[in-house]
Amino acid sequence: MNLNINKNWHQQHYDSRGFGSRVADSVAKGMGSWSFIILQTVFVIVWMGLNLVAYVKHWDAYPFILLNLLFSTQAAYAAPIIMMSQNRQNERDRIQAQEDYITNKEAKLEIEALAKKLNAIDVDKLDKIIKMLEDMK
Repeated sequence: MNLNINKNWHQQHYDSRGFGSRVADSVAKGMGSWSFIILQTVFVIVWMGLNLVAYVKHWDAYPFILLNLLFSTQAAYAAPIIMMSQNRQNERDRIQAQEDYITNKEAKLEIEALAKKLNAIDVDKLDKIIKMLEDMK
């Protein structure tokens, strides 16, 4: 028995993601949040503050080359992961657009069929009215 019958295309697409896809989506979602921006800002302030006030041992003295290296490494990994997630989103959007097109096409055919039926009913009513008027004469 096929259990996918009750699932819509979006749920099927979501369930079909592999481990890497789920990780990429989670990373993109996390990095694209205010929580991430705030945490990273706090991290930078603490890093710089500790390095500026550390009289004995600066592990990353101004101009914070190690911090820049960390951010460069983060960007080098984050960009392709976010692009993978965006590519998957584009694929999902294409599927949605195709499903919308099919739905719209079916709706158009149903509306045209209903319009023909209504037109036939109107013609039938007019024919009956004309016949009644002719019978009255």
